[in-house]
Amino acid sequence: MTRDYSQFLPPTAKDGSARRKPSTLETLGWQPFFAQQISVGELEDTPPVRVTEVHRSGLHALGEGIEITIPPGPDATVGDWLLLDRTLPTSSRVLKRKSLVKRRAAGSDRQVQLIAANIDTAFIVTSCNLDFNVARLERFIALAFEAEVAPVIVLTKSDLSDTPEQYVDEAKAISDRVPVVVLDARGEEPKSKLSEWCRPGQTVAFLGSSGVGKSTLVNALSGTQAIETRAIREDDAKGRHTTTHRQLYILPDGCAVLDTPGMRELQLTDAETGVADVFADLHKLSSLCRFNDCRHETEPGCAVLAALGDGTIDVERLDRWKKLAAEERHNTASLAQRKSKDKALGRTIRQIQKTNRK
Repeated sequence: MTRDYSQFLPPTAKDGSARRKPSTLETLGWQPFFAQQISVGELEDTPPVRVTEVHRSGLHALGEGIEITIPPGPDATVGDWLLLDRTLPTSSRVLKRKSLVKRRAAGSDRQVQLIAANIDTAFIVTSCNLDFNVARLERFIALAFEAEVAPVIVLTKSDLSDTPEQYVDEAKAISDRVPVVVLDARGEEPKSKLSEWCRPGQTVAFLGSSGVGKSTLVNALSGTQAIETRAIREDDAKGRHTTTHRQLYILPDGCAVLDTPGMRELQLTDAETGVADVFADLHKLSSLCRFNDCRHETEPGCAVLAALGDGTIDVERLDRWKKLAAEERHNTASLAQRKSKDKALGRTIRQIQKTNRK
């Protein structure tokens, strides 16, 4: 019997239109990028599944007629694609990622936390209230740029503000590469205004602090109330954590949506390119400085200070750029030191084990 492998391949016709109803894998976000990494034989023996949740007990994954919890083993995060080893699930292979969103984990142990993999669009959600913070938005956008994920700023609760235009203008001024969408998260606007990015086969993620409406937006897109939501504290506009873990939801129209817990601390690491992309104007100016190691403080021939003097750039934006770039360099260096020490410790342990065996 010849097996039909068309369900694992992208459904395209000569004119680019769909030939048939998308398969389960395609609604989960299966794309040619992943199909090209494996052979037909591998599909037979190790069917692809996508990680939708990560818990201490293991990875929850979905595939074509498959729903499974894989015990801890594969180094995977939400959104990853695995080739499922049915005999030994912990040996399932993680496919090469199309994108990876990560940050420095909270605390002082200098580790990287993987947030999500294989995301196409990151909706960076904030409210038109005290939650709105340009510096935080810049961090999230740098995170997305570094991961090669398309960022979109989503402004919610504009109806509660007397000056929503001010928030829109500040958001648009961050980067001309980032669209800004204003909407009411509780109605039909999310479906209509975000439809450009929420297409079948795409994977989108909602990122932002607590209480800005991320879970409400997921509910609006799915047409259900599957995710619990809670009101913000009125005195400071801060949200209460409702979403406690990252989870990938599959919408009826075939778009995968990731809901994430609110992030009050976002430390960047290995994100030099992302920071440079957010502050593209300042990065370009810095290349014109007389000295390659110019700190843009008192050095002669500094193109950045010259632009500041003639009013071309804003001092607050310059300060945010210098702070974020310095933080990124520090975190990247700290993590590199941690990796180096771990490798050295590993070599020492292997040498001791080798000596003991003699």
